[in-house]
Amino acid sequence: MSPTYLIVPLGEMAMNAIRSVTRAGLRMLSISGVALLFLFGCPGDNSAVAMDEVVLADAPSVDASFLSALEWRFVGPYRGGRVLAVAGIPNDPLVYYFGAAHGGVWKTTDAGGHWRNVSDGFFKFPAVGALDVSLSDPEVIFAGTGEGLQRQFISPGDGVYKSTDGGETWTNVGLRETRHIARLRIHPTNPDIVYVAAMGDMFGPNPDRGVYRTTDGGETWKRILYRGDTAGAVDLSIDSTNPKVIIAALNHHVTYPWDEESGGPTTGLFKSTDGGDTWTDITRNPGLPKGLVGKICIAISPARSSRVYAFIEADEGEGGIYRSDDGGSTWQMMHQDPGKMEIPNSYNHITSDPQDPDVVYIQPITGLLKSTDAGRTFKRVPMDNWDPHALWIDPNDSRRMIEGGDGGASVTLNGGESWSSLENQPTADLLSLAVDDQEPYWLYGSQNDNSHIGIPSRTDDRSIGWTHYLHIPVGEGGQTAVKPDGSVVYANDRSRTARFDRETGLAPLISVWPEWVFGTPAKDVKYRFYYSFPVLLSPHDPGVLYTAAQYLFRSTDEGQSWDQISPDLTRNRQDLMGEISGGPISSNASSLFHVSLIRVIAESPLKEGELWVGTDDSTVQVSQNGGRNWRNVSPPELPEWTTITAIDVSSHKRGTVYISGERHRVSDRAPYLYKTTDYGNTWQRITDGIRENDYSWVIREDPVRPGLLYAGTETGAYVSFDAGASWQSLQRNLPPVMVMQMLVKDDDLVVATHGRGFWIMDNISSLRAITPEVASAPVHLFEVVPAIRQPRGGSGWTGSKDAARNPPKGVMIEYHLAQAATSEVMFTITDANGAIIRQFSSKLKGRHSPSTKAGMNRFFWDMRYPGTQMPPAAGALDGFMSIDYSPPSSPTAPPGRYIARLFVDGQAHEQPFEIRKDPRIKA
Repeated sequence: MSPTYLIVPLGEMAMNAIRSVTRAGLRMLSISGVALLFLFGCPGDNSAVAMDEVVLADAPSVDASFLSALEWRFVGPYRGGRVLAVAGIPNDPLVYYFGAAHGGVWKTTDAGGHWRNVSDGFFKFPAVGALDVSLSDPEVIFAGTGEGLQRQFISPGDGVYKSTDGGETWTNVGLRETRHIARLRIHPTNPDIVYVAAMGDMFGPNPDRGVYRTTDGGETWKRILYRGDTAGAVDLSIDSTNPKVIIAALNHHVTYPWDEESGGPTTGLFKSTDGGDTWTDITRNPGLPKGLVGKICIAISPARSSRVYAFIEADEGEGGIYRSDDGGSTWQMMHQDPGKMEIPNSYNHITSDPQDPDVVYIQPITGLLKSTDAGRTFKRVPMDNWDPHALWIDPNDSRRMIEGGDGGASVTLNGGESWSSLENQPTADLLSLAVDDQEPYWLYGSQNDNSHIGIPSRTDDRSIGWTHYLHIPVGEGGQTAVKPDGSVVYANDRSRTARFDRETGLAPLISVWPEWVFGTPAKDVKYRFYYSFPVLLSPHDPGVLYTAAQYLFRSTDEGQSWDQISPDLTRNRQDLMGEISGGPISSNASSLFHVSLIRVIAESPLKEGELWVGTDDSTVQVSQNGGRNWRNVSPPELPEWTTITAIDVSSHKRGTVYISGERHRVSDRAPYLYKTTDYGNTWQRITDGIRENDYSWVIREDPVRPGLLYAGTETGAYVSFDAGASWQSLQRNLPPVMVMQMLVKDDDLVVATHGRGFWIMDNISSLRAITPEVASAPVHLFEVVPAIRQPRGGSGWTGSKDAARNPPKGVMIEYHLAQAATSEVMFTITDANGAIIRQFSSKLKGRHSPSTKAGMNRFFWDMRYPGTQMPPAAGALDGFMSIDYSPPSSPTAPPGRYIARLFVDGQAHEQPFEIRKDPRIKA
């Protein structure tokens, strides 16, 4: 059905309020099937103004068919991110699963040789905190979502998912408001009975905390253990020989932006002997700590059910490894080492060997440790993984294990003598993003709990893999900046900054101040640098570098010296900067709990020295003169403890700025996106169309088309064609994942995700070209982006399961069909003089034939002239290798100008285009 068109002329007063690119501009908005044509301007007035100021109350959108050909391409790296949940199948040495903290559920069928995601398309939130495979029916798997750790920077979930076909499909079966699930256990003989330890919302009181049970496979749930809205369930263990016996641990825990609490009167250890119908508090049973108790992890020995192990956080030196030999009636402390008690809220898991009651494993921050003497002594199990969080042991063969930590998941088949690789999992938790101007351009970023890394956007080989990565020897946190030529990378790590020289491989520190802030209260540090503090190269002068704590600093000599160019630009909440965070039992000396910090820096691309900063305490400041004077321009309605996560200063009109913010640390998951067109004097919130509880991390304006915006949220990507008045999904094939950083590089949209690495949406030029004429045309052939005549090797074939694809090689030609073509669709490629080079027809069915389907279509010409024909058998490889098999003797078109002609239903459309020489070739 064709849309109805309403012509609305706008007078002089309206034009002063609603500005366009030119006063003669024309815009079409599709609203509920009605297209509104706004005529911007008055006769004779062609003065240039900014279309990105157009913000309307209705909800316009571009027809989704114009987005249908867009595709996200994973670039890398293949190195694992944090894993909180692991599982396997008894007696099957090849099949294992892991739940990534921000990347969904993954499965291997070759003992960790390769992994594939099995939750994409089913999970709305990618954070997995718990996972279990039924012992009686291995096709049944339950996954609990939301990170099950108590820490500052964690992602929530939306309850429990169930699979009945070995992870191939999933269904949400409830407990959607539990947010963070720490443990999930399936009854050993009845897969319909499942127990869930729900931590609940860790950033405030939450009535959905506690232990839950289903007896009908997730159709209904009943809370069976609860001690208040601040007591979350952190662990539970089932007696495999008598599944009516369950021991569960609850812990009082609340996290604030500036502090955390773990331990209190609602913390405790509880036992049930009737499958969870009733519970007995065993927290004060003989031998257990007498004082304040915090997090407890528990393990009933499958080899001897009367033996129970517990890893207990406790006050007054009573924390450690405890053992009971009578089912929890009495206990004795077996092992105590303060080094194993650090940051217990994120670690301190315990697992009992299923075949030997004297063998027990613990996972403190120091690594995977094993005891063979019932918990008296422990030795480290050699492995490449670090910061451990999860362990599964085959109940029938304790040599088979899978372990999960901050470096990913590893499988062993020989009791830990060797482990599978961590470098085959595309689940990197990235924190930063920068690109250079090389050809091809490179992506740079930092991976949480790993290091900074550089990856090319494409290669001359058949894939992008480990041999192409640039390993930058700077630590796990921090932001990243790079010189345009890629020669120098500036990388932050907590309070330190390093200058990595690509030629020498050296990375000397150039920190503002030689102080290690970990272990020091915020009130006592000279400069409050955040764990992932910002660094920025000036867009006007790559020799000018900015970084920030509570002050803004500038260097004009590549970090050899620094000048403070601002006062404290935060709210300076000294009242919340007490002693080291944590308590009342364990401290957490991380700078993650420092507050009143600058989190983002931006400089106007239109005016050198126009500087903007955003803080973690709801503050936005601007200087128009290089930092000499500052003005607080925070949006008045911005709630307390909004962290400003991104600032984007328009490259089209001075005074127009976009900001992103989020408040998950105070239990608010709403997106906060704002726009100003007057240097922050007034602000407008622009979040219409973004999914509820999908909090925002980044916003960017397209550098070519004013008002074309992109946003990254907790679960994905969005686009706005009207300066933020409305948003629509740009998810396409991007999995549900936190899009933490985003930028536009030439014609590509590049994102850094926290959980799935780097992704590129190749060629977004069509988004910039959608106009009323384009939207109403039955056929439209878009302008063709110039192509680089690159070496032959760069094709789409990955060459390995653990390598990323290159973009398709050749000239990308995009066209939109309002309706499916009823006759032949044909492309003709000619030189600038009209001489035909190649012709392609939809009648010749194949992967390289033009599409006749309605919507957006992409066609690739491989820059080849005709040549000798390949033998028929060669076609058998076509789909397998994803390579364009032009005859090997076909010459490649030289750099120059060409014409693409599209013929649809008897009508011809054409666009000129250019093939450019690879700039790396100097001849």
